[in-house]
Amino acid sequence: MALKETTKHMKDLLAQITSDLDKADGGNKAASQRVRTGTVKLEKIAKVYRKDSIKTEKSTSGTKKPAKKAAAGKATAKKAAKPAAKPAAKPAPKSSSVKAKPKAKAHKAIAKPRALSLKRPTAKLPAKRASFR
Repeated sequence: MALKETTKHMKDLLAQITSDLDKADGGNKAASQRVRTGTVKLEKIAKVYRKDSIKTEKSTSGTKKPAKKAAAGKATAKKAAKPAAKPAAKPAPKSSSVKAKPKAKAHKAIAKPRALSLKRPTAKLPAKRASFR
């Protein structure tokens, strides 16, 4: 099922359930049975809706980007406003040579010796002592 069909089906079922709920409150046993079966159907369609919505979300995640562009436009406007606020502070002219930016160092897992390392007590059964020999 497509996502639009699933949402339409869910809306129809929800409308039927709500109308039958009013009848069931009045004592109509058939309506209460329809409410029970309708909720089971709604639960099954809700699972389909979850799957479909995740599929469409994943497929359209790379195509829709106008919101990010609008946010980027706001950020550039803020950057342009900041230099205008401080006209007196000018940085020194940079040299013409291009310097390489330092890369972040990779963290290596090195076992460091620990001084006065003590074992913590565990919940294991106590071992037999050597003094009973």
